[in-house]
Order: sequence, then C-alpha cells, then structure tokens
Amino acid sequence: MKAKDFDQKFDASDEDILNELDFSSAKRVNQQQKRIKIDFPV
Repeated sequence: MKAKDFDQKFDASDEDILNELDFSSAKRVNQQQKRIKIDFPV
C-alpha cells in the first residue's frame, strides 16, 4: 500500500488501519531493554 493511500484511510478514520500494519518487526524508539539482576530475601 502506498503512503498516500494509507494516509487517506487514516484521515478518513472510518476504516480500521491495524490490518495494514506489520507489528512483527515493530520497535520502540529509544526503549532498548536492559537486563538487571535482583536478589530477594527468602
């Protein structure tokens, strides 16, 4: 789908655009994961 067609669907707001998006490779900008270790007392 071309960006122009996508924009028209979005602006019309009468159609669901979620089916047009690919969430399998989506990433949050500046939200990298960081591993931390926490020890809790028993």
